[in-house]
Amino acid sequence: MIMYPADMSRIERSLLFIALIFIIIIAMKMTAYLVTLFVMALILTLLILPAVLWLKEKGLSDLHAVIIVTTVAILVLFAGVVLTALSFQTLIADLPQYQTEFNMRLNDIAAITTPLGIPIGTGGAPQINIGDFMSMGIGGVMSLMDGIMFLFFVGVMTFVMLLDAPTVADRIEQKFGKNSEMVQHLHSMTGYIIDFIVVRTETNFIHALLFGGFLGIMGVHGAILWGVLTFLLGYIPFFGLIIAAIPALFFAWLQFGIPGAVAVIVVVCILNLIVENPVYSFLASRKFEMPALIVIVSVIFWGWLLGLVGMLFSIPITLLVLLVFQMCDDLRWINTVLGVNHLFDDTKRGKMDHAPASKKN
Repeated sequence: MIMYPADMSRIERSLLFIALIFIIIIAMKMTAYLVTLFVMALILTLLILPAVLWLKEKGLSDLHAVIIVTTVAILVLFAGVVLTALSFQTLIADLPQYQTEFNMRLNDIAAITTPLGIPIGTGGAPQINIGDFMSMGIGGVMSLMDGIMFLFFVGVMTFVMLLDAPTVADRIEQKFGKNSEMVQHLHSMTGYIIDFIVVRTETNFIHALLFGGFLGIMGVHGAILWGVLTFLLGYIPFFGLIIAAIPALFFAWLQFGIPGAVAVIVVVCILNLIVENPVYSFLASRKFEMPALIVIVSVIFWGWLLGLVGMLFSIPITLLVLLVFQMCDDLRWINTVLGVNHLFDDTKRGKMDHAPASKKN
Protein backbone atom coordinates (compact mmCIF):
# COMPACT_ATOMS: atom_id res chain seq x y z
CA MET A 1 0.00 0.00 0.00
CA ILE A 2 1.22 3.52 -0.82
CA MET A 3 1.68 5.68 2.27
CA TYR A 4 0.49 9.30 2.05
CA PRO A 5 0.71 12.07 4.64
CA ALA A 6 -2.41 12.04 6.80
CA ASP A 7 -3.31 15.66 6.00
CA MET A 8 -3.32 15.22 2.21
CA SER A 9 -6.64 15.53 0.40
CA ARG A 10 -7.82 13.03 -2.20
CA ILE A 11 -7.02 15.44 -5.06
CA GLU A 12 -3.51 16.01 -3.71
CA ARG A 13 -2.93 12.27 -3.44
CA SER A 14 -4.11 11.79 -7.02
CA LEU A 15 -1.83 14.56 -8.30
CA LEU A 16 1.09 13.08 -6.36
CA PHE A 17 0.40 9.65 -7.82
CA ILE A 18 0.28 11.06 -11.39
CA ALA A 19 3.54 12.93 -10.79
CA LEU A 20 5.18 9.73 -9.53
CA ILE A 21 4.08 7.88 -12.66
CA PHE A 22 5.63 10.53 -14.92
CA ILE A 23 8.84 10.47 -12.88
CA ILE A 24 9.02 6.69 -13.20
CA ILE A 25 8.41 6.85 -16.96
CA ILE A 26 11.11 9.49 -17.43
CA ALA A 27 13.54 7.45 -15.31
CA MET A 28 12.80 4.31 -17.33
CA LYS A 29 13.32 6.19 -20.60
CA MET A 30 16.68 7.51 -19.41
CA THR A 31 17.77 4.04 -18.28
CA ALA A 32 16.07 2.14 -21.11
CA TYR A 33 19.08 -0.11 -21.72
CA LEU A 34 19.19 -1.36 -18.12
CA VAL A 35 15.41 -1.64 -17.88
CA THR A 36 15.28 -3.60 -21.14
CA LEU A 37 18.05 -5.87 -19.88
CA PHE A 38 16.18 -6.59 -16.65
CA VAL A 39 12.77 -7.02 -18.31
CA MET A 40 14.06 -9.43 -20.95
CA ALA A 41 15.89 -11.49 -18.31
CA LEU A 42 12.76 -11.56 -16.17
CA ILE A 43 10.57 -12.68 -19.09
CA LEU A 44 13.05 -15.42 -20.04
CA THR A 45 13.20 -16.51 -16.40
CA LEU A 46 9.43 -16.88 -16.28
CA LEU A 47 9.53 -18.77 -19.59
CA ILE A 48 12.23 -21.24 -18.49
CA LEU A 49 11.14 -21.61 -14.87
CA PRO A 50 8.52 -24.36 -15.52
CA ALA A 51 11.23 -26.57 -17.06
CA VAL A 52 13.50 -25.96 -14.05
CA LEU A 53 10.68 -26.84 -11.65
CA TRP A 54 9.94 -30.01 -13.63
CA LEU A 55 13.59 -31.13 -13.39
CA LYS A 56 13.59 -30.40 -9.67
CA GLU A 57 10.57 -32.66 -9.27
CA LYS A 58 12.68 -35.41 -10.89
CA GLY A 59 15.19 -35.08 -8.06
CA LEU A 60 17.79 -32.70 -9.48
CA SER A 61 19.24 -29.86 -7.44
CA ASP A 62 18.59 -26.21 -8.26
CA LEU A 63 22.06 -25.77 -9.78
CA HIS A 64 21.94 -28.91 -11.92
CA ALA A 65 18.41 -28.13 -13.16
CA VAL A 66 19.36 -24.59 -14.14
CA ILE A 67 22.57 -25.76 -15.86
CA ILE A 68 20.71 -28.38 -17.91
CA VAL A 69 17.96 -25.99 -18.97
CA THR A 70 20.48 -23.25 -19.78
CA THR A 71 22.57 -25.65 -21.88
CA VAL A 72 19.54 -26.80 -23.85
CA ALA A 73 18.42 -23.19 -24.38
CA ILE A 74 21.90 -22.20 -25.64
CA LEU A 75 21.99 -25.15 -28.07
CA VAL A 76 18.52 -24.32 -29.41
CA LEU A 77 19.44 -20.65 -29.76
CA PHE A 78 22.71 -21.51 -31.48
CA ALA A 79 20.96 -23.84 -33.93
CA GLY A 80 18.39 -21.15 -34.72
CA VAL A 81 21.08 -18.52 -35.27
CA VAL A 82 23.07 -20.83 -37.57
CA LEU A 83 20.03 -21.73 -39.68
CA THR A 84 18.99 -18.09 -39.89
CA ALA A 85 22.51 -17.00 -40.85
CA LEU A 86 22.71 -19.63 -43.59
CA SER A 87 19.33 -18.57 -44.97
CA PHE A 88 20.36 -14.90 -44.88
CA GLN A 89 23.66 -15.71 -46.59
CA THR A 90 21.76 -17.46 -49.37
CA LEU A 91 19.62 -14.37 -49.86
CA ILE A 92 22.71 -12.17 -50.18
CA ALA A 93 24.32 -14.55 -52.67
CA ASP A 94 21.22 -14.50 -54.89
CA LEU A 95 20.72 -10.72 -54.93
CA PRO A 96 21.49 -10.36 -58.67
CA GLN A 97 18.84 -12.98 -59.41
CA TYR A 98 16.31 -11.09 -57.31
CA GLN A 99 17.08 -7.88 -59.22
CA THR A 100 16.41 -9.65 -62.53
CA GLU A 101 13.14 -11.09 -61.22
CA PHE A 102 12.15 -7.69 -59.85
CA ASN A 103 12.64 -6.05 -63.25
CA MET A 104 10.60 -8.82 -64.85
CA ARG A 105 7.72 -8.23 -62.45
CA LEU A 106 7.84 -4.51 -63.13
CA ASN A 107 7.64 -5.23 -66.84
CA ASP A 108 4.61 -7.46 -66.23
CA ILE A 109 2.91 -4.69 -64.26
CA ALA A 110 3.76 -2.15 -66.96
CA ALA A 111 2.23 -4.43 -69.63
CA ILE A 112 -1.03 -4.42 -67.67
CA THR A 113 -1.17 -0.75 -66.66
CA THR A 114 0.11 0.93 -69.85
CA PRO A 115 -3.03 0.12 -71.93
CA LEU A 116 -5.03 1.61 -69.06
CA GLY A 117 -3.17 4.91 -69.38
CA ILE A 118 -0.95 4.33 -66.33
CA PRO A 119 2.56 4.01 -67.76
CA ILE A 120 5.28 2.63 -65.48
CA GLY A 121 8.85 3.14 -66.57
CA THR A 122 11.03 0.10 -65.95
CA GLY A 123 14.23 1.59 -67.26
CA GLY A 124 14.80 3.34 -63.97
CA ALA A 125 14.23 0.26 -61.84
CA PRO A 126 16.45 0.39 -58.76
CA GLN A 127 19.62 -1.67 -58.99
CA ILE A 128 20.95 -3.56 -55.98
CA ASN A 129 24.68 -3.03 -55.58
CA ILE A 130 26.15 -5.95 -53.66
CA GLY A 131 29.24 -3.96 -52.75
CA ASP A 132 27.17 -1.21 -51.17
CA PHE A 133 25.06 -3.82 -49.38
CA MET A 134 28.13 -5.50 -47.92
CA SER A 135 29.52 -2.12 -46.87
CA MET A 136 26.35 -1.47 -44.96
CA GLY A 137 26.70 -4.85 -43.29
CA ILE A 138 30.30 -4.16 -42.29
CA GLY A 139 29.27 -0.76 -40.97
CA GLY A 140 26.76 -2.52 -38.72
CA VAL A 141 29.35 -4.80 -37.10
CA MET A 142 29.56 -2.57 -34.03
CA SER A 143 25.79 -2.72 -33.62
CA LEU A 144 25.99 -6.50 -33.98
CA MET A 145 28.67 -6.65 -31.28
CA ASP A 146 26.52 -4.50 -29.01
CA GLY A 147 23.65 -6.91 -29.57
CA ILE A 148 25.83 -9.92 -28.71
CA MET A 149 27.02 -8.18 -25.56
CA PHE A 150 23.42 -7.38 -24.62
CA LEU A 151 22.37 -11.01 -25.10
CA PHE A 152 25.36 -12.13 -23.02
CA PHE A 153 24.28 -9.96 -20.09
CA VAL A 154 20.69 -11.14 -20.50
CA GLY A 155 21.87 -14.75 -20.35
CA VAL A 156 23.96 -14.16 -17.23
CA MET A 157 21.15 -12.31 -15.46
CA THR A 158 18.62 -14.99 -16.44
CA PHE A 159 20.91 -17.71 -15.08
CA VAL A 160 21.25 -15.89 -11.76
CA MET A 161 17.51 -15.21 -11.56
CA LEU A 162 16.74 -18.89 -12.09
CA LEU A 163 19.10 -19.81 -9.27
CA ASP A 164 17.63 -17.19 -6.93
CA ALA A 165 13.96 -17.84 -7.77
CA PRO A 166 13.40 -20.45 -5.00
CA THR A 167 15.14 -18.36 -2.32
CA VAL A 168 13.23 -15.23 -3.37
CA ALA A 169 9.96 -17.13 -3.00
CA ASP A 170 11.02 -18.38 0.44
CA ARG A 171 11.95 -14.88 1.58
CA ILE A 172 8.60 -13.50 0.47
CA GLU A 173 6.77 -16.27 2.33
CA GLN A 174 8.80 -15.61 5.46
CA LYS A 175 8.09 -11.90 5.25
CA PHE A 176 4.33 -12.00 4.65
CA GLY A 177 3.41 -15.56 5.69
CA LYS A 178 3.05 -18.61 3.49
CA ASN A 179 -0.75 -18.61 3.59
CA SER A 180 -1.21 -14.85 3.43
CA GLU A 181 -3.51 -13.38 0.80
CA MET A 182 -0.68 -11.41 -0.79
CA VAL A 183 1.57 -14.47 -1.20
CA GLN A 184 -1.25 -16.60 -2.62
CA HIS A 185 -2.24 -13.83 -5.01
CA LEU A 186 1.38 -13.33 -6.08
CA HIS A 187 1.84 -17.05 -6.73
CA SER A 188 -1.36 -17.36 -8.73
CA MET A 189 -0.68 -14.31 -10.88
CA THR A 190 2.94 -15.35 -11.47
CA GLY A 191 1.57 -18.64 -12.74
CA TYR A 192 -0.84 -16.70 -14.92
CA ILE A 193 1.96 -14.71 -16.53
CA ILE A 194 4.10 -17.84 -16.97
CA ASP A 195 1.18 -19.57 -18.66
CA PHE A 196 0.73 -16.68 -21.07
CA ILE A 197 4.42 -16.61 -22.05
CA VAL A 198 4.66 -20.39 -22.46
CA VAL A 199 1.44 -20.67 -24.49
CA ARG A 200 2.38 -17.71 -26.68
CA THR A 201 5.79 -19.27 -27.35
CA GLU A 202 4.26 -22.64 -28.23
CA THR A 203 1.73 -21.01 -30.54
CA ASN A 204 4.40 -18.93 -32.26
CA PHE A 205 6.55 -22.03 -32.77
CA ILE A 206 3.68 -23.96 -34.37
CA HIS A 207 2.79 -20.97 -36.56
CA ALA A 208 6.41 -20.43 -37.63
CA LEU A 209 6.93 -24.15 -38.34
CA LEU A 210 3.83 -24.39 -40.53
CA PHE A 211 4.44 -21.11 -42.35
CA GLY A 212 8.15 -21.74 -42.91
CA GLY A 213 7.42 -25.32 -44.00
CA PHE A 214 4.86 -24.14 -46.54
CA LEU A 215 7.27 -21.56 -47.94
CA GLY A 216 9.98 -24.21 -48.15
CA ILE A 217 7.71 -26.62 -50.02
CA MET A 218 6.60 -23.80 -52.28
CA GLY A 219 10.25 -22.95 -52.98
CA VAL A 220 10.27 -19.37 -51.68
CA HIS A 221 13.79 -18.09 -51.02
CA GLY A 222 14.68 -17.60 -47.35
CA ALA A 223 11.88 -19.81 -46.00
CA ILE A 224 13.77 -20.52 -42.76
CA LEU A 225 14.46 -16.83 -42.24
CA TRP A 226 10.80 -15.91 -42.70
CA GLY A 227 9.80 -18.70 -40.32
CA VAL A 228 12.13 -17.36 -37.63
CA LEU A 229 10.80 -13.86 -38.25
CA THR A 230 7.25 -15.17 -37.81
CA PHE A 231 8.20 -16.78 -34.50
CA LEU A 232 9.76 -13.60 -33.13
CA LEU A 233 7.23 -11.07 -34.38
CA GLY A 234 4.36 -13.33 -33.31
CA TYR A 235 4.80 -11.90 -29.81
CA ILE A 236 3.56 -8.53 -31.09
CA PRO A 237 -0.25 -8.62 -30.96
CA PHE A 238 -2.26 -7.88 -34.10
CA PHE A 239 0.62 -6.43 -36.12
CA GLY A 240 3.48 -8.91 -35.68
CA LEU A 241 2.28 -11.74 -37.89
CA ILE A 242 1.23 -9.32 -40.64
CA ILE A 243 4.65 -7.63 -40.63
CA ALA A 244 6.41 -11.02 -40.65
CA ALA A 245 4.44 -12.12 -43.73
CA ILE A 246 5.41 -9.09 -45.85
CA PRO A 247 8.96 -10.27 -46.83
CA ALA A 248 7.69 -13.76 -47.68
CA LEU A 249 4.90 -12.21 -49.74
CA PHE A 250 7.39 -10.02 -51.61
CA PHE A 251 9.72 -12.91 -52.48
CA ALA A 252 6.80 -15.14 -53.49
CA TRP A 253 5.71 -12.36 -55.86
CA LEU A 254 9.25 -12.05 -57.25
CA GLN A 255 9.59 -15.77 -57.92
CA PHE A 256 6.07 -16.80 -58.93
CA GLY A 257 4.28 -13.57 -59.75
CA ILE A 258 0.76 -12.75 -58.60
CA PRO A 259 -0.29 -16.43 -58.15
CA GLY A 260 2.57 -16.95 -55.70
CA ALA A 261 1.66 -13.84 -53.74
CA VAL A 262 -2.00 -14.89 -53.60
CA ALA A 263 -0.98 -18.35 -52.36
CA VAL A 264 1.01 -16.82 -49.49
CA ILE A 265 -1.87 -14.51 -48.57
CA VAL A 266 -4.29 -17.45 -48.48
CA VAL A 267 -1.95 -19.51 -46.28
CA VAL A 268 -1.39 -16.57 -43.91
CA CYS A 269 -5.15 -16.14 -43.53
CA ILE A 270 -5.69 -19.86 -42.94
CA LEU A 271 -2.89 -20.09 -40.37
CA ASN A 272 -4.14 -17.01 -38.55
CA LEU A 273 -7.62 -18.53 -38.48
CA ILE A 274 -6.47 -21.97 -37.28
CA VAL A 275 -3.38 -21.39 -35.15
CA GLU A 276 -4.47 -18.14 -33.52
CA ASN A 277 -7.87 -19.51 -32.50
CA PRO A 278 -8.44 -23.27 -32.03
CA VAL A 279 -4.77 -24.18 -31.44
CA TYR A 280 -4.17 -21.24 -29.11
CA SER A 281 -7.36 -21.98 -27.18
CA PHE A 282 -6.40 -25.65 -26.90
CA LEU A 283 -2.96 -24.87 -25.49
CA ALA A 284 -4.23 -22.23 -23.08
CA SER A 285 -5.85 -23.51 -19.90
CA ARG A 286 -6.81 -19.94 -19.03
CA LYS A 287 -8.36 -17.03 -20.85
CA PHE A 288 -5.99 -14.17 -21.68
CA GLU A 289 -8.61 -11.72 -22.83
CA MET A 290 -7.68 -8.03 -22.69
CA PRO A 291 -9.47 -5.10 -24.36
CA ALA A 292 -8.07 -4.46 -27.84
CA LEU A 293 -7.38 -0.81 -27.01
CA ILE A 294 -5.25 -1.81 -24.00
CA VAL A 295 -3.29 -4.24 -26.18
CA ILE A 296 -2.62 -1.65 -28.90
CA VAL A 297 -1.67 1.05 -26.41
CA SER A 298 0.64 -1.42 -24.65
CA VAL A 299 2.45 -2.23 -27.90
CA ILE A 300 2.87 1.46 -28.77
CA PHE A 301 3.86 2.60 -25.27
CA TRP A 302 6.37 -0.15 -24.47
CA GLY A 303 7.76 0.03 -27.99
CA TRP A 304 8.40 3.75 -27.50
CA LEU A 305 9.86 3.23 -24.04
CA LEU A 306 11.96 0.09 -24.52
CA GLY A 307 12.25 -0.32 -28.29
CA LEU A 308 11.81 -3.66 -30.07
CA VAL A 309 12.05 -5.68 -26.85
CA GLY A 310 9.21 -3.61 -25.43
CA MET A 311 7.05 -4.36 -28.47
CA LEU A 312 7.82 -8.08 -28.39
CA PHE A 313 7.04 -8.46 -24.69
CA SER A 314 4.43 -5.71 -24.37
CA ILE A 315 1.69 -8.03 -23.07
CA PRO A 316 3.78 -9.83 -20.40
CA ILE A 317 5.13 -6.47 -19.21
CA THR A 318 1.62 -5.04 -19.08
CA LEU A 319 0.46 -8.08 -17.08
CA LEU A 320 3.28 -7.47 -14.60
CA VAL A 321 2.22 -3.83 -14.23
CA LEU A 322 -1.42 -4.83 -13.78
CA LEU A 323 -0.33 -7.32 -11.13
CA VAL A 324 1.34 -4.49 -9.20
CA PHE A 325 -1.86 -2.45 -9.48
CA GLN A 326 -3.93 -5.37 -8.21
CA MET A 327 -1.68 -5.96 -5.20
CA CYS A 328 -1.94 -2.31 -4.12
CA ASP A 329 -5.24 -1.25 -2.53
CA ASP A 330 -4.82 2.35 -3.73
CA LEU A 331 -4.24 1.31 -7.36
CA ARG A 332 -6.64 -1.61 -7.75
CA TRP A 333 -9.33 0.67 -9.17
CA ILE A 334 -7.18 1.16 -12.30
CA ASN A 335 -7.72 -2.48 -13.31
CA THR A 336 -11.46 -2.02 -12.88
CA VAL A 337 -11.45 1.11 -15.07
CA LEU A 338 -9.33 -0.62 -17.73
CA GLY A 339 -11.69 -3.59 -17.78
CA VAL A 340 -9.09 -6.21 -16.83
CA ASN A 341 -10.22 -6.96 -13.28
CA HIS A 342 -11.78 -10.23 -14.53
CA LEU A 343 -8.25 -11.60 -14.91
CA PHE A 344 -7.77 -11.26 -11.18
CA ASP A 345 -11.27 -12.39 -10.30
CA ASP A 346 -10.35 -15.74 -11.84
CA THR A 347 -7.47 -16.06 -9.41
CA LYS A 348 -9.72 -15.35 -6.47
CA ARG A 349 -12.04 -18.17 -7.55
CA GLY A 350 -9.06 -20.48 -7.35
CA LYS A 351 -8.58 -21.24 -11.01
CA MET A 352 -4.90 -20.51 -10.83
CA ASP A 353 -3.87 -22.25 -7.66
CA HIS A 354 -2.36 -25.15 -9.56
CA ALA A 355 1.19 -25.37 -10.86
CA PRO A 356 2.39 -22.66 -13.25
CA ALA A 357 2.27 -23.19 -16.97
CA SER A 358 -0.24 -26.03 -16.77
CA LYS A 359 -2.05 -26.71 -20.00
CA LYS A 360 -4.90 -28.82 -21.26
CA ASN A 361 -3.89 -32.24 -22.46
